[in-house]
Amino acid sequence: MNPLISAAQLREILDAGQNPVLLDVRWVLGRDDGAQNYAAGHIPGAVFVDLEKELSGTPGEHTGRHPLPLPADFEAAARRWGIDGGSEVVVYDDAGALAAARAWWLLRHAGFERVQVLDGGLGAWTDAGGQLALGYEQAEPGSVSLSWGRMPVVEYEELGQVAGTLIDSRATARYLGIEEPVDPVAGHIPGARNRPTTDNLDAQMRFHAPEALQASFAKLGAERPGSAAYCGSGITASHQVLAAATAGIELALFPGSWSEYCSYPDAPIATSDEQHRH
Repeated sequence: MNPLISAAQLREILDAGQNPVLLDVRWVLGRDDGAQNYAAGHIPGAVFVDLEKELSGTPGEHTGRHPLPLPADFEAAARRWGIDGGSEVVVYDDAGALAAARAWWLLRHAGFERVQVLDGGLGAWTDAGGQLALGYEQAEPGSVSLSWGRMPVVEYEELGQVAGTLIDSRATARYLGIEEPVDPVAGHIPGARNRPTTDNLDAQMRFHAPEALQASFAKLGAERPGSAAYCGSGITASHQVLAAATAGIELALFPGSWSEYCSYPDAPIATSDEQHRH
């Protein structure tokens, strides 16, 4: 299944009477107005998904800022959103899928295959003439049974054994340690190559064509088996995994990402540009 669906395709299936489960993951780092933004206008039938509460677990000392939720908690949330075993799911946000990708990744990790991300998000929907609904909607509870551990994952102890390329998905200034607005330590994991997640998107916040993405990942050697991605806390690295998947490339995710890595006082840290390494 193509991980992406266009607004035109979504309108087609809705007009044809199909009822995918629509998940609105409105979230931006440092803000907590996602639910209000959802209520002020969302795709009709969509339910709001709270990234902090439903797509993340409780942070601990060495978990990173957005640890993966517990499998049982995630299954309960998926049922609350109205997902059944036979459901088709479409996830979207209004920030270039940077939050929606986390829901896509978690559903895939939990063994749910029929999930797609709306390319271009809410903006693409309204551009395509889609209407918006106001207020809050609740789904009829679903009955999906989920598993866990279906997407490739790299943990802190395994970073030294990454066989392919390790991609740092943060902005270049954070990678280089020039600035660090969120975490207590600046820099990157030694040996990681920088490819900001924003490189996946065009000016309309839609994904670049699969061929362009494939070439961009190949330039870093990330098409090699065993390649992985991390970011600040595992959210935008999910977007990197999604973009790679559209290009037929499998990337593992380091869920704790930089926020977990830098919580270990003895973890080596690099601050120079390593683009020359291959």
